[in-house]
Amino acid sequence: MVNMLDNYFGVHEQALRVRSTRAQLLAENIANADTPNFKARDIDFAAALASAGQEVNATHLLVTDARHMTTAAGNERFGSDILFRTPQAATLDGNSVDSDFEKSEFLRNAVEYQASLKFIDGKIRNLMSAIKGD
Repeated sequence: MVNMLDNYFGVHEQALRVRSTRAQLLAENIANADTPNFKARDIDFAAALASAGQEVNATHLLVTDARHMTTAAGNERFGSDILFRTPQAATLDGNSVDSDFEKSEFLRNAVEYQASLKFIDGKIRNLMSAIKGD
């Protein structure tokens, strides 16, 4: 039954997860626009979507020492697909965030997230209609 639902919803479940992680990264970029030496990060959506469909994700790193750095829980899943953004212009403080670009990407990501939600909502409505016999 689960595989039937996965096929029914297509890639939209994984797309929502990737877009959620991307929204978090973009929000972090915007929040750190004035932080010296902060490097803007983004996710390779196509690569992350491809790896989201795999059950085993090789990006989980083993922490063997208390001094090892860990990633945020949401980012851990797509670790290898998270990349540093190449800055458009050099800054004196080493920050690579372009606030206008980050905001526009955040908005675009939100619209695409909503589109996936609408698609899933439509599928659920059709499924409910079929179950009720309407």
